[in-house]
Amino acid sequence: MSLKLFLSCVICSPFWAQSPDAAADAQASQLRELVRQAPRLAFEKTELKIQGPGGAVELGYPSSVTMDKTGVLYVLQRGDKADPVLAFNRQGRLLRSWGKGMFKIPHSIRIDPAGNIWTVDAASSRIFKFTPQGEKLMEISVGEQPATKCEFNGTTDIAFAPNGRIFISDGYGNARILEYTAAGKRVRQWGSAGTGPGEFHLPHGITIDEAGILFVADRENGRVQRFDLDGHYLGEWANFGKVFSVTARDGALWIGIQQRNEPNGSPGWFLKLDKRSGKILGYVESARGQHTVNITTTGDLLAGARPDTVLWFRAQR
Repeated sequence: MSLKLFLSCVICSPFWAQSPDAAADAQASQLRELVRQAPRLAFEKTELKIQGPGGAVELGYPSSVTMDKTGVLYVLQRGDKADPVLAFNRQGRLLRSWGKGMFKIPHSIRIDPAGNIWTVDAASSRIFKFTPQGEKLMEISVGEQPATKCEFNGTTDIAFAPNGRIFISDGYGNARILEYTAAGKRVRQWGSAGTGPGEFHLPHGITIDEAGILFVADRENGRVQRFDLDGHYLGEWANFGKVFSVTARDGALWIGIQQRNEPNGSPGWFLKLDKRSGKILGYVESARGQHTVNITTTGDLLAGARPDTVLWFRAQR
């Protein structure tokens, strides 16, 4: 990750410049106690090193990591020494890579039910759909970015619903959720800046569970908001500090959080939540710079950490 890009992340992150105060410290203390009361889940953290034909691949910041059904891992990274998208096996051997020159701020990578690879750019506000081999199948230019001096001014994450419906969180610059068809045509949008129901302060992550409930990581409001697939507000779970990510798979729901009174990129937790009540079922301590969390088919967790680390949290069975 370049110094310029890192500083842009620092400067443009809401609340970064605010000094911790008594209220923030008290909230952080309450959050630590809330986590402490939950069981610590048995996961073993492994750092993955990617090896290419010429040796170790030099990464920048791995913004997002995921795995397909066959066990191939995909990382979306922000360094200039390697391609933005890298595919590698469980042993870390590089299989292929692509995307050079296509991204400004790589932000999120997800895999749809058909096995296609989708990436989200937080600066250009463009969404790319690729085959697992890296062939570009679609590009969605979300647009409508407000005038700002900040490089972070676009989309943050993507989620998939039945019949090819696509949902995108547009959190930097805007504060909204958008729906597109499988063909990339916009259907609707909802949300605005604020703290009320259906309002957002940086929607940073989005996911959809098997029941068709859409969960949004409303980062700076410290909450997870829930909606149906038509955008109707269903409720929220609050007081989680900063909620960076949310992901659902095979009945499990995980969020990535950190305390509000610490700079973005500080260590935090991955929390497993009950999807009906929002109760914390357990936690895993995350690493410095945790950004997004994804779940594998076997229930493991994948994440990136600053400055250049790909993390695999293996569930102990």
